[in-house]
Amino acid sequence: MEHNREDNHKLFALLSSYLNHAPDLIDEAEINELVQSGVSTEYAFKLLLAAKFGLDILETPQDREMFHQYFDPMVHQLDPAEYEHNPYYRSIRLPAAQIGDCELKYESYKPFEGFVCNDIVQTADGRQIPQIGFFPVEFKYPALLEQGRIWMTVTPNEIATMKEPIADAFGRVLTFGLGLGYYAYMVSEKDNVDCVTIVEINENVIRLFQQHLLPQFPHAEKIQIIQADAFEFARTRLAQKAYDYVFTDLWHDVSDGIDLYLRMKQIERQHPKTHFSYWIEKSIQCYL
Repeated sequence: MEHNREDNHKLFALLSSYLNHAPDLIDEAEINELVQSGVSTEYAFKLLLAAKFGLDILETPQDREMFHQYFDPMVHQLDPAEYEHNPYYRSIRLPAAQIGDCELKYESYKPFEGFVCNDIVQTADGRQIPQIGFFPVEFKYPALLEQGRIWMTVTPNEIATMKEPIADAFGRVLTFGLGLGYYAYMVSEKDNVDCVTIVEINENVIRLFQQHLLPQFPHAEKIQIIQADAFEFARTRLAQKAYDYVFTDLWHDVSDGIDLYLRMKQIERQHPKTHFSYWIEKSIQCYL
């Protein structure tokens, strides 16, 4: 277990540097050269990433073990066609629009650019395996920028990590955090969801959503937006209505999510009859 924890720390440090500073580290020409030798594109990506992280899987048994224990289940080639069938991707067209310091636009992943694509997988023996995806072609995705920086997106990661809270939602749904409205869109499509209340503090985000995105929702009549601070609303107004399901998505990633997650978990204890869920909860719990 201790050895696995050391490997976890080593891998996370390498991945953090890679994803934050050089996500396009893998070159298409390098991939093609390996593919010509008879390996799959996905396996070629794994080999190249391991080599660029300094692992010698041919000569060093420890590196070879780490490759099989981590890189094999970590890296995934994704199919763009799968996302073309996503209901949000099919129905919502993002205009180039800006209100204040908030902007709607499409961003893109380059071919073979790496990105987080799902929650961390924790194994029974203590390994924590991040999930890294890539596309072999350019992939465009909707994004919300604040002050020129990406704040919220609808990427394969959001789609994968929201599957469970979307599937579980029922009745009167409350969601903390609006973003691009992906969660609200998906749950509003469900027959067993009566209404969706969204609590969002940023007026510009709300106006962009109401003007450009909500009119494209097939069940816009189910949606209500309340401009308020999430925790203030949770403390003072959550008990006023009988919400059946509460979903919290107030953070950008694990690094800024832990404290907010723990604060909302304290509030959850005061509402035992309401089902609470949290974006990337499995990944957050790996750090607690």
